[in-house]
Amino acid sequence: MSLKTHKDLDVWNSAMELVTDIYRLTKPFPKEELYGLTSQIRRSAISIPSNIAEGAARKNKTEFIQFLYISLGSLSELETQLIISKNLNYSNSVADLLSKVIDIRKMTFGLIKSQKNKL
Repeated sequence: MSLKTHKDLDVWNSAMELVTDIYRLTKPFPKEELYGLTSQIRRSAISIPSNIAEGAARKNKTEFIQFLYISLGSLSELETQLIISKNLNYSNSVADLLSKVIDIRKMTFGLIKSQKNKL
């Protein structure tokens, strides 16, 4: 089966679910964090599926791989920000999200490997 669009990628779908989870997590964060940590966490989360989508739209596999690496960077940012929010006691329910981050990271590395094998 060939890739039709980014929406056909399991990693993109998982990342989209993570974005929804992140918005739910950050909704009750303190109002003074709206333009700080809340905004940062949401932007990092949104960046993950966005970069997967943009890369998948490229005709060049090398570019796709580069966007997947950018997505990995956003995953690491998000992981760091989730740990910070836990340390600040903004939420006690980040463990499941950190687990999802790890799963999406593994999926992304798998996709990078498969794309490199096609070069």
